[in-house]
Amino acid sequence: MPDKKLLIIANPKSGKAKVKDLLLRIVQIFSNDGYLVTVYPTKARGDATVFASQIKENEYDRIVVCGGDGTLNEVITGFMQSKLKCTIGYIPLGTLNEWSSSLNISRNALTAAKDILTGEYTQLDIGQFNDKFFTYTASFGAFTKASYATSQKVKNVLGQAAYLLGGIKCLADIKSIHLKFKYDDKEVEGDYLFGAISNSMSVGGVVKFKENLVKLNDGMFEVVLIKKPSSLSEFTSIVDGILRKDLTHKGIDFFHTSEITVIGGENVAWTLDGEYSAGSETVTIKNVPSALHLTIPNQSEKKTSKKSKE
Repeated sequence: MPDKKLLIIANPKSGKAKVKDLLLRIVQIFSNDGYLVTVYPTKARGDATVFASQIKENEYDRIVVCGGDGTLNEVITGFMQSKLKCTIGYIPLGTLNEWSSSLNISRNALTAAKDILTGEYTQLDIGQFNDKFFTYTASFGAFTKASYATSQKVKNVLGQAAYLLGGIKCLADIKSIHLKFKYDDKEVEGDYLFGAISNSMSVGGVVKFKENLVKLNDGMFEVVLIKKPSSLSEFTSIVDGILRKDLTHKGIDFFHTSEITVIGGENVAWTLDGEYSAGSETVTIKNVPSALHLTIPNQSEKKTSKKSKE
């Protein structure tokens, strides 16, 4: 009888529902390594948070999340609510998985499972949005509605195209939002089309950061705010800046901070890791340093593999 216990929290609807076909093979990988594996399939939105919050300290030797960024968010939220400290593994089976890609976590579920067994531990910051939590981004405005307004069935069929189509569909409805942002004894205010407070190499696959600008465990957020352009030339400048990863262009506010307060957003729809969250007149977003303990692929092996391919 195996003396090591491993729990898999799996969302059967993530991505293209691939987990249903892969789960037995994933279980086999962990079982072959000497684990007694328990699988908990989530049943509805928010279920993973409730279940994760009830897990006891040292109840399992390993906990693995198998699903999309929303599932991971729910599990981490459950742990934060119960103040459970444990290291988790992540098998990304969502539609975009952009955050996990920046950590070199494989999009191949079986490879990701094997990497959990041979990988290394890291600590990453997460965000607190009033009384909620997010793993890598809190955003509002252009394109953010597409991530939660597009049905899971459409996402499963169309993949990333579902987000792009949803975003294009939203363009006609985009209106600027007048907001005030307070951070580090500074203040910016204006009419914004898009904003993101993130701990990731990219946001929505649209806004991407240069590698030297982002550290995932430095206790700081990357904040990018895109203003409503006052002219066609300013609009062109903003687009050019985003495409070139140059966020110094006119019309773009970019800065780092560990805490930010957003004022005037009572009717703003936010997304936390791609999931809808209602706004409020005042939103306080704080960085929670090194709160996420995660197993990632061995970085030295990944670098060696990358060099050999080159």
